[in-house]
Amino acid sequence: QVQLVESGGGLVQAGGSLRLSCVASGRTFTSYTMGWFRQGAGKEREFVAGISRSGGTKYNADSVKGRFTISRDDAKNTVYLQMNSLKPEDTAVYYCAADFAPLAATVIRTADYDYWGQGTQVTVSS
Repeated sequence: QVQLVESGGGLVQAGGSLRLSCVASGRTFTSYTMGWFRQGAGKEREFVAGISRSGGTKYNADSVKGRFTISRDDAKNTVYLQMNSLKPEDTAVYYCAADFAPLAATVIRTADYDYWGQGTQVTVSS
């Protein structure tokens, strides 16, 4: 079992930055591919960014490429999402997720992730 706790959300103006954190507890953190997803009001949850167990493979959704960066600190059992040049359309609840023993180098489907955090709200004003 893994528990995931996100933090770092808030209200920011368009063009601003935020850094989200997700702390994992429970099983060995390095066993997991980690991902960030988001869900806007009335929308389906969508993939944002993922990082492999080693940290050597990172991948983003097209909508955030060049603006968002995922990273992990295994010593702190933490995965981060640095969000720059934020836009109003980035407004959503952001979720951290963990995939134990992933079957692929990149994991973007919600169904492939085993554990989820409770989410943190990000609101970008225009």
